[in-house]
Amino acid sequence: MASPTAPLGGASPSGRVLGPALDRIIKNAAWRKHSALVAAAKEALDLLSSSSDYPAPDPASPHPSPLLGLPHAAADAALHALLLALESASPKIADPALDCVAKLLYHRLLLGDLGGAGAGDEASPASRILAAVLACGALADDVMELATLRVLVAAARCPTVAIRGEGLGQVLKTCYNIYLSSSSGANQLCAKLALAQVLVIVFARVEVDSMDVRVRTVSIVDMMDVSDRSLNDSSIVQVAQGFINEAMEGSDVPEPGTPVAPAEVDGKEDAGMSKIREDGLTLFKNLCKLSMKFSTPDNPEDQMLLRGKVLSLELLKMVVDNAGPFWRINEKYLGAIKQYLCLSLLKNSALSAMSIFQLLCSIFVGLLSRFRSGLKEEIGIFFPMLVLRVLENVHQPSFLQKMTVLNLLEKICKESQVLIDIFVNYDCDVDASNIFERIVNGLLKTALGVPPGSTTTLTTAQDQTFRIESVKCLATIIKSMGSWMDQQLRIGEFAPKVSEASLISIDNPNILIGEDGSGIDYELQSDSGSPDISGPPSLEQRRAYKIELQKGISLFNRKPSKGIDFLIKSKRIGHSPEDVASFLRNTAGLNATMIGDYLGERDEFPIKVMHAYVDALNFEGMGFGEAIRYYLRGFRLPGEAQKIDRIMEKFAERFCKCNPNSFTSADTAYVLAYSVIMLNTDAHNTMVKDKMSKSDFIRNNRGIDDGKDLPEAYLSTLYDQIVRNEIKMSADSSVPQNKQPSSVMKLLGLDNIINFVNWKQAEDRALGANDLLIKNIQEKFKAKSGKSESVFSVITDTTILRFMMEVCWAPMMAAFSVTLDQSDDKAATSQCLQGFRSAVHVTSVMCMQTQRDAFVTSVAKFTYLHCAADMKQKNVDAVKAIISIAIEDGDYLQEAWEHVLTCLSRFEHLHLLGEGAPTDASFLTVPLVESEEKTPKSTTSTSSKRTNALQNPAVMAAVRGGSYDSTTAKNNASPLVTPEQINNFISNINLLDQIGIFELNHIFAHSQRLNSDAIVAFVKALCKVSITELQSPTDPRIFCLTKIVEIAHYNMNRIRLVWTRIWKVLSDFFVSVGLSENLSVAIFVMDSLRQLAMKFLEREELANYNFQNEFLQPFAVVMQKSNASEVRELIVRCVSQMVLSRVNNIKSGWKSVFTVFTAAAADDRKSIVLLAFETMEKIVRDYFPYITETETTTFTDCVKCLITFTSSKFSSDASLNAIAFLRFCAVKLAEEGFVSHEKETDQQPNNLNSSDGNTAVHKDDHVYFWVPLLAGLARLTADSRPTIRKGAVEVLFDILKDHGHLFSQSFWANIFESVIYPLFGNESFTLNGQISSVNSTEDDSWNFQTKMVALKCLADLYITFFEVMRPELSRVTSVVINFIRSPYKQSASTGISVFQRLTEGLASKLSKDEWEKILLCFKESAAHTFVVFDKIVRMMQDIEIPDKNESYSEAEQYSDHDIYNDDEEEANMETASYAIVRMKNHMALQLLIVQGIIKLYETHRSSLCAEHIGIMLEMLSTVASHACQVNSESNLLIKLHKACSLLEVSEPAVIHFENESYRSYLKLLQALLHDNPSLSENMNVESQIMLVCEKILRMYLICAGHEPSNDASGRDLALHWVPLGTAKKEELEVRTSLVLHVMRLLGGLEKDCFRRNLPLFFPLLANLIRCEHSSGEVQLALYDIFQSSIGPIISA
Repeated sequence: MASPTAPLGGASPSGRVLGPALDRIIKNAAWRKHSALVAAAKEALDLLSSSSDYPAPDPASPHPSPLLGLPHAAADAALHALLLALESASPKIADPALDCVAKLLYHRLLLGDLGGAGAGDEASPASRILAAVLACGALADDVMELATLRVLVAAARCPTVAIRGEGLGQVLKTCYNIYLSSSSGANQLCAKLALAQVLVIVFARVEVDSMDVRVRTVSIVDMMDVSDRSLNDSSIVQVAQGFINEAMEGSDVPEPGTPVAPAEVDGKEDAGMSKIREDGLTLFKNLCKLSMKFSTPDNPEDQMLLRGKVLSLELLKMVVDNAGPFWRINEKYLGAIKQYLCLSLLKNSALSAMSIFQLLCSIFVGLLSRFRSGLKEEIGIFFPMLVLRVLENVHQPSFLQKMTVLNLLEKICKESQVLIDIFVNYDCDVDASNIFERIVNGLLKTALGVPPGSTTTLTTAQDQTFRIESVKCLATIIKSMGSWMDQQLRIGEFAPKVSEASLISIDNPNILIGEDGSGIDYELQSDSGSPDISGPPSLEQRRAYKIELQKGISLFNRKPSKGIDFLIKSKRIGHSPEDVASFLRNTAGLNATMIGDYLGERDEFPIKVMHAYVDALNFEGMGFGEAIRYYLRGFRLPGEAQKIDRIMEKFAERFCKCNPNSFTSADTAYVLAYSVIMLNTDAHNTMVKDKMSKSDFIRNNRGIDDGKDLPEAYLSTLYDQIVRNEIKMSADSSVPQNKQPSSVMKLLGLDNIINFVNWKQAEDRALGANDLLIKNIQEKFKAKSGKSESVFSVITDTTILRFMMEVCWAPMMAAFSVTLDQSDDKAATSQCLQGFRSAVHVTSVMCMQTQRDAFVTSVAKFTYLHCAADMKQKNVDAVKAIISIAIEDGDYLQEAWEHVLTCLSRFEHLHLLGEGAPTDASFLTVPLVESEEKTPKSTTSTSSKRTNALQNPAVMAAVRGGSYDSTTAKNNASPLVTPEQINNFISNINLLDQIGIFELNHIFAHSQRLNSDAIVAFVKALCKVSITELQSPTDPRIFCLTKIVEIAHYNMNRIRLVWTRIWKVLSDFFVSVGLSENLSVAIFVMDSLRQLAMKFLEREELANYNFQNEFLQPFAVVMQKSNASEVRELIVRCVSQMVLSRVNNIKSGWKSVFTVFTAAAADDRKSIVLLAFETMEKIVRDYFPYITETETTTFTDCVKCLITFTSSKFSSDASLNAIAFLRFCAVKLAEEGFVSHEKETDQQPNNLNSSDGNTAVHKDDHVYFWVPLLAGLARLTADSRPTIRKGAVEVLFDILKDHGHLFSQSFWANIFESVIYPLFGNESFTLNGQISSVNSTEDDSWNFQTKMVALKCLADLYITFFEVMRPELSRVTSVVINFIRSPYKQSASTGISVFQRLTEGLASKLSKDEWEKILLCFKESAAHTFVVFDKIVRMMQDIEIPDKNESYSEAEQYSDHDIYNDDEEEANMETASYAIVRMKNHMALQLLIVQGIIKLYETHRSSLCAEHIGIMLEMLSTVASHACQVNSESNLLIKLHKACSLLEVSEPAVIHFENESYRSYLKLLQALLHDNPSLSENMNVESQIMLVCEKILRMYLICAGHEPSNDASGRDLALHWVPLGTAKKEELEVRTSLVLHVMRLLGGLEKDCFRRNLPLFFPLLANLIRCEHSSGEVQLALYDIFQSSIGPIISA
């Protein structure tokens, strides 16, 4: 029992709600009318009051109480009372009941399943309550309607009550009906919001598969029906929003202990889903069905139905927009979307109501954004139907429809992944339409506006609006592409974002999520398990295949045969007739008329194709009329009778084959087919007036069945079929279409489908699409779903953007350019420039050079900086865009930098002109315009800069303007500038003040952030623009040049590899401009380079790098090539300044420094030479250590430079000083310790005999510093000036002599090899060729003189360093001895004297073998000199010398002698004269050799052994024999005698030569015999003396005419004695001294020796007795021999 203080209804939660409500019901009820209600209410109150102690509910109980906290009896009684109250139909009674039910639901006190809506006994109390509530909603009472809606929202929201199945549908209908039928606008709006809230709750539960979910409260903003009048009343809107907010007020979190029913799984095995999701699916289907209710033809203006349809579509839009991942992965929900929602869209697409069209578009956007992966075919159909159809209608579109489409496209275009997926899955799919391409082209047409002269329904304002919106869409497209690219490539601020979707995809990789465009699309895998994510190669192939196929189709539609040939050659179709027939049958987009023409061709291959085409058709079981319809569905019959005949003949044959019992023969089918075609034309052609009757048709076909008639009934039926239903061929189309959409529709196979839709129905009529349309589209869906291409592809590789840009760049360029050119609208131009910016970004990053340059060039042209007088605000914005491009996309601009920098250059030029600053041309004046520019220079000193600057020709030229590509503005040929133009120019210059110089400079300062390739491209472009500026003939400028210096300074700290590439470009630039004909420009450039070099040289360079040299190379190149002395002098001064101020940091730069000074040394300007030499003197004297601390080539270059100064023609002092500096360099090298010592561990023979001239044997010993110095001096020894030549030789050998102690043996070997030996390398003396003394030049003489000096120095040097250079003995001796072979006496004499000097200096140091080597070398050279005599003999052999008397007599007798003979005689005499000189020189040389041998023996007798003396004796013997040979050449001697007589010169002393040779020979033998008897005995010297004496005596006897003979007849000769001639007597006189010497020698022999040799000499002595002697001394000597030597022997 309840206590007296207990509340009404008891203390339970349910009782506290029910008690007051039942009490109100009792009070408001009429006791008589509602007696049962009152009784039930009181009973319920009593039970409630007595059930306060009811235990807590048990959730596990099979039959729990329907009310929380109440026993079954009390709960049933209470619910029964509420049910009676609701069924009373009285608002006063029902209202408290409704309020009570709402509170029970709000507090989650009502439990149960509201699965049924019936009120029968079998229904649960909760279900009966719901049915009663729904009935209250139909009472047409405003209060009751709101209360009902409140209960329905609470029921949907309550997690303890599950509204199932039909009950959910009834809830939907009730809210639906209240919205449609309520008299209150507020209630209508509340019903809409309540319905939307119920859907939100239901589908939120579907997503998580749970009753307990947290949902948002819907807002009136979610309702988009602008045609709803309620939305225009703010008070109604506030009431409705307040209602739904109140209904959803409170926490959605369940109270503690409140049981929540878990999700139940449907018991059906094939379902696999919980009841929650099943109910959601059912609700979605019902909603779709509601949207597909259409007006009947009897009542087409049913506005109520139209409102309901709009509501349904609004709700569907909301459902689609809020659909979660579950929708995309569940096949049943996806299937419902395809089967119901897509069907609804299809049926409603025919309606022209604006609200419906907007809703359809919104739903389509939702499907595209969230479900595109599962609706590929459907989207491919709806996109052309809903969007492209309206977009491509340019001439007469509905303004609102097209604006809706443009807004829809803008929304789509903002989702970058959607755009990418559209292109990948449609434009790259062979069987799909090019949706992306059509979007872009449609937007382009709209942006260009209605063509002039075309008829249109649009006003100018509407057309302008379309243009702006379409340009906005295009800009959005390219911006989205850029954003997607940045996101994939992680460019800019983009970073990989991990969304919730990505986490789900990790767990289930087969799920495609995140299609709303905000996240990243992930892989979608096919049923086979292999991912179908498309890679770039496959996409490229697919795209290329599609383009090729479309090209072939287009060609086929013009010329079928060529099209087929093209497709076969490109391997798009097979080459067999069957393949071609299949192509004609199955390929969309082919023109049916052209197919018919091709099939009717008479060529062999088309006939085979036609047969294959027909044979592939199956007419089995078809009637004849049906077969013809089916046959002609794929093509249109051609007009030519022969073609028709071939086609119908094959049809008849095929029909009879498929239906063998139809006709007697194929002829029957053939004739009947013709008749049917004629009947079809007759019956349906409006031009035919007299129609064919049925009897006529039957009569025309009599006897065609092999002479028999076909059944009349058969023909009658066939007639009726044709007349009632026209045979329409594929090409027939009743609705005209635009050219482009038609071709694409045919390609898709959608042309007929679209035509079924009546786009011109009356406004706001809810008439849907017909069944034929639906049937055709469903067939298309089924046909495509089985193809592999129908799988939705997702791609994340940015390569796809290249293909997209290839499609859209040209339309975008046209749209942006035309709009920017024609429109001054701020919004339009802003969108165009933004589009250009994004296009440049995408094309730049994707390396699409052509497209990138096109976009950049367009923006650059629109800056109008080339014609500032015409500039507007949009052009200033274009300048800003250029600056933005430079800063943001600088890494990818490459060659396009040139256009950007050109604009910046022109901007700066205009800025300076606006400030009134003097132009650069005033400082860089070219000669041709100097006089023209004097006047403006003189006028710039007035008060107003800007005003007076306008008098400047440069300003006038800027006002006149020019073309974008012109490097200079229009000049004298242009018309005069008007004041108005000047004013416009000034105002436009003021416009440019929006852009500060800071932004301009920021681009160049920002260059430090450019990547490696970008900075190189930037510098290249900057140099190119700078060259254009500087080469201007009238207005040269230095803006870019100054920026080049800045850029180089900014980027100097880049890594060396990058800086090297940058400087390669800058170096070429400085060289090119430094050689400019404009002297001022060249000087300015060189000074700029100096500034850079000074900055660069502040950086320290490590050893063995070459970059300083590369940096300074432009100075060297310009110095060598420039024709301007001012430039060359400036370079010398610049380099001098750099050296003197940065000498500490110069390393490899020395090479360029010396190159510059080397060029200066050879300059033809004295001031340049002296200036350079002054710096060189400073370098060598003060900075020599900096040279030697770098690599070898640096010192080499220094030496080369000094050597070049020795060739200066301006100052001999400078030349000699240069040589002195070379000596000074050697002193410095020695002082600084650059010593070359032999390494003990590396002392190997192969290092000593280096013959390759490699001077760097030991680089760490610094030997490489000496060789260039010495080699340079060696080259100077060949100078033409005696002083230089002499000085070089002296300095060279002085250096070697003074500092040779610092050199190692290996280095000495290299010095000899590379420096000394080359001095004597050409010592051939022409002995192996023709003797050329006649043609000897002065060069030969001074060259030999130099060599003489060098030879003496060499001998002294070698003697000094013999111990180090002992291995070089053979070669040094060879060099010295080779001079003996010289044709010049002085040279040979010097050679012998130097040889003697060498042997004297080395005598005590030489070993036996070394002596032998040098003596053998001496012997070889001496023997080589004998060939001279042989050549003299050959020379004189064919020459005739006339006698002296004969010559004079002939000259007197023949005064007119032939000139030729005179010339020949003169030539002979010249040759004889030369021979005489050579003969004398030859004999003198031989005597010098003899004397040298004698002196050698006398000096070194103690050092010589038997072998050495033997060589010397052999040499003397050879000379003596040679002298005898010379004397025996009588013919030669006679000719020489005659020549000497004629020339009046002395004859060669042949006899003297012979005498002296033998005398010296005897002298050496005698000395040897005297000095070393034992050695003489071993060498048999005595016998050699006797043989020589015998030879001498015999020669004397022969000369005296008493040649000794063993013949007996010799005795008779004395009886006939003939006196000697004068010549013989003179010869005897010459020989007398030698004979006397021999006779004294014989007389002085020892007794035994004389006795042994007496038999040899006695006959000779006897013959001497009878000879005629020129001197009595011979007889006295002979007497002494007989008296003192022979006599004692006889007497003994």
